[in-house]
Order: sequence, then C-alpha cells, then structure tokens
Amino acid sequence: MPENTVSEAAAAAFAVPAAGGHRGEPVGSKSHTDGAWHEIPVQTRSERYTSADVSDFDEPTGHEVDWKLTPIKLVADLINGPLDGSPVEVTADAVDGFGLTWVDRTDERIGSAGLPEDRASANAWSAFDKALAIDVTGETPSAEFVVARSGLGTGARAAHTVITASPNSRGLVIIENTGDARLTENVEIVVREGAQLTVVTVQQWNDSAAHLASHFAQVGRDASLTHIVVSLGGSVVRVNPSIHLSDTGSNTEAYGLYFADAGQHLEQRVYIDHEAENSRSRVKYKGALQGEGAHSVWVGDVLIRQTANGTDSYEENRNLVLSEGTRADSIPNLEIETGNILGAGHASSTGRFDDEQLFYLQSRGISEEEARRLVVRGFLAEIIQKIGSPAVEERLTLAVEAELVDAAGGATAFAAPDEAIGGTL
Repeated sequence: MPENTVSEAAAAAFAVPAAGGHRGEPVGSKSHTDGAWHEIPVQTRSERYTSADVSDFDEPTGHEVDWKLTPIKLVADLINGPLDGSPVEVTADAVDGFGLTWVDRTDERIGSAGLPEDRASANAWSAFDKALAIDVTGETPSAEFVVARSGLGTGARAAHTVITASPNSRGLVIIENTGDARLTENVEIVVREGAQLTVVTVQQWNDSAAHLASHFAQVGRDASLTHIVVSLGGSVVRVNPSIHLSDTGSNTEAYGLYFADAGQHLEQRVYIDHEAENSRSRVKYKGALQGEGAHSVWVGDVLIRQTANGTDSYEENRNLVLSEGTRADSIPNLEIETGNILGAGHASSTGRFDDEQLFYLQSRGISEEEARRLVVRGFLAEIIQKIGSPAVEERLTLAVEAELVDAAGGATAFAAPDEAIGGTL
C-alpha cells in the first residue's frame, strides 16, 4: 500500500499530519477505495482516504457519495481508462515576477498541496509525464499571468499543474481553457507565508468537451488565496477545489460562476478545511441554468477543526433558473469541532426571476427580454468583478451576454427565488 502522506517539503512547511490524521484512511477501515465507503461510513470530511495511485480506488458505480450526481458514463474513460500523460501545449507571455517550466514527477513540489480523494484524480496523477510549474515571485498586486490551453483533442488526457507563491509575493494567475478536450487533471496551489495569490480557471470548452479537475491548496501563515472557478462551456465539467487553511491567520475567498445550457452538466465540490487558529474563509458560487436537461451541482463542505479557534467562515450558493427542465443540486455542509469561533454559516437558494425586478425595469420603458438579460447580468456580474483583470472580465461578460441571447427566446415569467437552505451560527 502506498504511504498516505504528502511530500516532506509540504509536511515541513505546513505541518500536515501523517496517515491516520486528517489525510489518513477512515479509522478501522480495511478498504482504501472511494467505492467502499459504505462498508464503514466516513464520519467526517477529513477522514476520506487519499492516494496518488489509481489502483487504490475501485471503479465508481454512481452510488458513491462523490459520484451519485455525476453522469459517470459520459466520463468513464477519464476515470478508468488509459490516459495520454504527455505535456499539453500551453501559451503564455513572459511577465516579470512569474516563472513557467515543465518539471519531472520527482520534483519536490509534486504532492506539496494534497493528494487525490477519488479515482479520476488518482488516474490523472498516475498518468502524467511532466507537471507544469508556475512560480509567483513578484510583489506587484496588479501583475497578472495568463496561461492558455486550447485544442487538446478528443483523446483522453491527463495533466498536472503546480502553482507556488513565494513568501510575501503578490500576483494573479489565470488559466484559460478553450477548444476540444477530454481531460482529467490535478492542480496544486501552495501559498507561502504572507503571500497574496489569486488563481482563476476559466472553462470555455467546446460543447462536446469533458473536463474533470481536482484543485488542492495549502495556505500558509498570514497568507491569502482567492480562488475563482468560471465554467461556461463543455458537456461535462467538474471542478473540485480543496483548500486547507494550514497556518495562523490564513485566509481564502472562493468564488464560482457557471451557466448551464441544455444537456450540459456543470459540477463543483468545494472543501474548506480550517486547520489553524484565526483563519477566515468566504465561499460564494452563483449559477444560471436554461434549457432542457441543464444540470448544475454545487456541494460546499466546511470543516472547522478543534485546532481552529477564532475561525470566521461563511459559504453560500445561489442558482437562477431561466427555463423549465433544469435541475440545480445545492448542498452546503458545515462541520464544527470547536465552539471557540467568531462565526460560521451557510446559505443556499434556487429560484426564478423576481417579478418585482422585471416589473420595475419594464415600468421604465425596458422591454421584457432586455429586462431579463439585465437581471441575469447583474446576478452574475458580482463574481466576474472579483477576478481583477479588466480584459478577462470583459471577455467573460461578453460570453455571458452570448449565453443570455440564447436563453432569451425561451424565457417565461417566473416567481421570486425561494430560499432552500440557510443557517448561521
């Protein structure tokens, strides 16, 4: 059995517990697979088994907690099949304060942020030949580094990316995905002491593309990570960020934007792990759905450990339904192991157009169609404006506009949004 730990470098930097701790297998379990959790139920989010070896995981059946909302038949080749692990072509302009290199699997940065929790992630980890390493060393907050990937083809591929922010560095890293792809990948993010890093991934794949991604992040002392996921294109897109607030004063803001069209499945499972004292997190994901069979999934897990005194945390997910025949699954979860916190809460809502907003706009001479577009644009603009790159924000605003033009023809008047789940502590 492979040793269930992250690299020595990560253990030294972030004091990650060894196997049997928060990255170990469930206590008493003899099985190391995501497919066998039903034998001995996982009692807390931190007990999920992790391994970089795909053979340690059973093939999912669709009944597992992590797969039951995913159309696994459409991505079975990425989960179970052989993968092309050769480096994918990327383009990026040289920018002061950022470095871009390909590194071997033996590089000490590999495994410094986390390990796979499911077979798709482990399949990618087992298959990649070289990892794309992005180093952030500058101290200019407005500096941005854009990495573009396009035209990866229709064969099943694996990829691995490691983003490392040096102590006290500042920067914005944007990964833009377009064209054809059948890709399963892992993205590691390490934010060292005092650094402030923003990482944005944009999924604007072609309609037939499939993309499964696991993001692992470690945030150090007095460091901050802003993590943004934008999913607009692709047949099946599943992005799962796992962010660990590993040291005192660590902070994360996790945002997401998605627009699901007819027959499109967009999924995101966010895990925030408060390990250290005085850590802070804010999670906000917003999505719109239109067209028969449009399906979105958002699962938000927040764990506040016994060691995380002084935690301040809040997560929310908002979904706007634009037509009949759509489905939005929204599941916030909150685990608290200490009562000595500043606050924690969650909220989730799935609803339709607010008739009062539409009436207000129409009463001022705006057509019903344009009024609907303005409401949706305003609903999603909050997330786009968090990116911090005017050029990227403008491109995404235009992409959302294109989605709204398609949606306008089938839109009908709906009631105001209904709150589905909410709570604070």
